[in-house]
This record gives sequence, C-alpha cells and structure tokens, in this order.
Amino acid sequence: MDPPHNSPVDPDRWVDEYGDYLYRYALSRLRHVAAAEEVVQETFLAGIRFQDRFTGEGAERAWLLGILKRKIVDYVRMRNRYDRDSSYEDTNDPSAQLFDQQGRWKADAFAAATPVDGVESSELREVVQGCLENIPKSQADVFVLSVMEEMETDEICSELGITATNLWVRLHRARLALAKCVGSRWFADAGEEIPSHAQ
Repeated sequence: MDPPHNSPVDPDRWVDEYGDYLYRYALSRLRHVAAAEEVVQETFLAGIRFQDRFTGEGAERAWLLGILKRKIVDYVRMRNRYDRDSSYEDTNDPSAQLFDQQGRWKADAFAAATPVDGVESSELREVVQGCLENIPKSQADVFVLSVMEEMETDEICSELGITATNLWVRLHRARLALAKCVGSRWFADAGEEIPSHAQ
C-alpha cells in the first residue's frame, strides 16, 4: 500500500527544499558554521530514521524544524559541558531598556533610540546575531534558549545541568553585554555618535 501523499516518502529532496532554511535557523542560534552544519545533518539523519513518525498532519518543514530545535538544545548542552568561559562583569545595567521583567525583548526597545524611522526587525536581528558572537558562549547559549527559543527555566537548567541561580546570572550578564553591544553597533551602523545617556 502506498504511503499518504503528504508523508515524507523522499528524504533526498529535504536538502534541496529545506536545507537552506534549517541551516539559517541553526546558524542564528548557534552562531558557528560547523555547528549549524552538524545539527542540520543530524536533523536529516533523525528525520530519515524516524520518518514513520511523521503523520502527515502538519507541514514537513515544521516537523523537521522540531527535530532541529531538539538537536540545537542537545548541542548547546554538550558545548556547555565542555566549554567553560570566563564571566563578563559590568556595573552598568542598560538591559531594562531592551528587556521586560521576564527577559523577553521589548517590542519597542529601539523605537526611541534609533535615528531611523521604521527600522526592520531583520536589521535588529542581524545586529543581535553579531553581538551574540562576541559574548561568552555560556551566556549566549542561555540567552538563545530562554529568549529566542522561549524554553522554560526548569527545562534549560535540566538540559544544561545548571542551577536556576546560575541561569539567571548568565542571562543577566548576557543582557548587559547585549545591551551595550547592540546599542553601540546600532548607533555606529547609523553613523551617529552614541548619546551619553545610552553609553
């Protein structure tokens, strides 16, 4: 009996149809080309291995993205285990301008600070991606899992083998570093001097 029309009967086409999308997603989270390539390959292998679990009720790309997200978490957990970074200290906390009390990006975070009206969110994402590459991986990883992947505290702590206190310290330091970096890059890219109150 033939499988349903919308089931993944030809995994060979996944690379052509979904490879670029999955790679960009992984790279935006892991910030490292080899790591992104690795998790995408693992995603395709897992998809082939477990293709019988795809019911065909949802989009094939969304199913593969779900696998990729799990692979990203696994990679971050592994990296966290073996890659310890020095801490980032700062006494100035501009993060309140960028994040709400739950640590999520404020929708209007740059509305008052940017000299350009109607700034595209993709431009902000690019600046944030660049800044994530310049902070310690342990901090960037918890930021990605908490803010970008919207994982719960307990789940992140379990995946990374850290305490809630350690998680919040890392998130706080990540926010400080990102707030400074994003602010300075935003004004630098716009060709304007950073106002003294934003430094």
